[in-house]
Amino acid sequence: MPVVYGADYNPEQWPRETWAEDMRLMREAGVNRVSVGIFSWAKFEPEEGRYDFAWFDEVMDLLAANGIEACLATPTSSPPPWFAATYPEAVMVDSSGRQLTHGSRQGFDPSSDVYLAKALAITEQIARRYAEHPALALWHLHNEYGCHNARSYTEAATAKFRVWLRERYGDLDGLNAAWGTAFWSQAYSSWDQVFAPLPTPTIPNPGHVLDWKRYSSWRLRQNYLAEAAVVGKYSDKPMTTNFMTGSHPEIDLWEFSEVVDVVATDHYLIGQDPHVNLGFAADYARSLGAGKPWILMEHSTSAVNWQGRNRAKAPRELLRNSFQHFARGADAIMYFQWRASRQGAEKWHSGMVPHAGTDSKIWREVVELGARLKELAEVEGSRVGADTAILWDFPNRWAQEHEARPTTDLDAQAVFDTYYAALWRAGITADVAEPEGDLSGYRLVVVPAIYLMSRKGAENLRRFVDGGGTVLVTPYSGIADETDTVYLGGYPGAIRDVLGVRTEEFYPLIDTTVALASGGTGTIWSEAAESTGADVRDTYADGTPAWLVNRFGQGKAHYLTTFPDDATLDRIVAAAAEDAGVAPVAEAPAGVEVVRRAHEDGRSWLFCINHTDADAKVKTDGAVVDVPAGEVVVHREHA
Repeated sequence: MPVVYGADYNPEQWPRETWAEDMRLMREAGVNRVSVGIFSWAKFEPEEGRYDFAWFDEVMDLLAANGIEACLATPTSSPPPWFAATYPEAVMVDSSGRQLTHGSRQGFDPSSDVYLAKALAITEQIARRYAEHPALALWHLHNEYGCHNARSYTEAATAKFRVWLRERYGDLDGLNAAWGTAFWSQAYSSWDQVFAPLPTPTIPNPGHVLDWKRYSSWRLRQNYLAEAAVVGKYSDKPMTTNFMTGSHPEIDLWEFSEVVDVVATDHYLIGQDPHVNLGFAADYARSLGAGKPWILMEHSTSAVNWQGRNRAKAPRELLRNSFQHFARGADAIMYFQWRASRQGAEKWHSGMVPHAGTDSKIWREVVELGARLKELAEVEGSRVGADTAILWDFPNRWAQEHEARPTTDLDAQAVFDTYYAALWRAGITADVAEPEGDLSGYRLVVVPAIYLMSRKGAENLRRFVDGGGTVLVTPYSGIADETDTVYLGGYPGAIRDVLGVRTEEFYPLIDTTVALASGGTGTIWSEAAESTGADVRDTYADGTPAWLVNRFGQGKAHYLTTFPDDATLDRIVAAAAEDAGVAPVAEAPAGVEVVRRAHEDGRSWLFCINHTDADAKVKTDGAVVDVPAGEVVVHREHA
């Protein structure tokens, strides 16, 4: 099977005479699949109940005639103007209680019965019409669930939130216990008193806010399932939707991944070291699918339109980015979008065919990438192995978004990113795992500020270490249970025994650092910790432990009481990896990324991606691979 290569294709933005040229250029670039119909609702249904598919029949037939598969979308993420004009009650209300209007995308309330009815009606029209079309390869339901309208505070949302809470807690006694409403006289005596958490005079109830985020994620998942049920009546082709694993943490992707046939994600470069965030997004997509190959549904050939500084990609960056995803398990490399738009909100978003046309850096690299992916067809279906996992949990992230916490300088996402980056610098390929998930296949597990840790999650870690695993745990882990209720007896309450440490108080650092005996520094956080059995590896100047290692059962647990500088963290990660018996797949200079993909039959490939401006050598068993500056070399390891 060839590696899938393509983009979102929006022919309705272009005159009909352009379509034949599109087919020719797609063949030239090696494109073999395009996503279609994503933003076509207004074109499919220009007036409520009046449908027009003739133009799209022509598009689908053109694709089939040119050997290009269709990833056919339901256009339900962007209702037409008539929807908002006719059903204003079904439009989103933001967290301040403000009614929004039509004029962009995602202009609907996910809890609205009216919206769902109209979405299912257009979905059925499309499914019935194209289920047997020869171009159809995959269904793409909706688009980017949770992007821009994950939480809508309408009356419909409040009504459904109450139903969800009843199912979760059974009765008001259960709700009051979970939310700790004895504090501040908040006990509910009627379900009618419970609302979506709109602004309050001061700090809102943390349990209320957390459950609202859980409900909102669940609601979007229910909408996906409703569309999938309609499509499934007419077609047996696989179905998916495009997650956003590197950003937009508004929906619980662990739960959502259970209902898609194949994991797909979108990724756009963000941050100071964007290729590191890319690595996380790719590893997470792979992990959501239990290691199976996944689909990169969207990324960009160059600039995006929505960042403050609309940076174009440097020469060869397009290739490096695409090969990073491919190296980490993607079997489909796709872009938003085929042609860069001339009009609209994303006209400054790059495409495979840029505004400059085919006489351009972008087009030349697009064609080169298509040819290289074709040459690497035998990689398709292979997998990435990892003996390290880093934990990530959405309710944990949501709980830490609450304003009442020991310090607002501690950001759950930033902690995760810091520890993932340390693994990346060490050359360690890591899966992303749930705290309650199966850890039996790993040697090293990193626990980055998993503040919200259920008893089941704590027992999972305890069992992992007792059985011989190694954990590296950061501050602010194991503090509260799944209802955001603090464990008593000292921190980190849920896993004190595993770590061999007890902390009485937290001492967040305010605009300062703390010196470590080893010569490094700590930032953001410190603790009044004492060892209850753990060996102390590093301390603050006053002798208080900063890094402890505890033997628990057959394994080891490393615990930090501050957030160290990168050089110190790299030493700690190296020590934990040595304890766990974890090593990179090859020896490579700093800034050179190396990942292995392999088939069960022993065929394997080493992806060597040089993010530096210097030529590099990658050393692996029996070979030295030369990797020029800024380039990608795929080394075939088997005979």
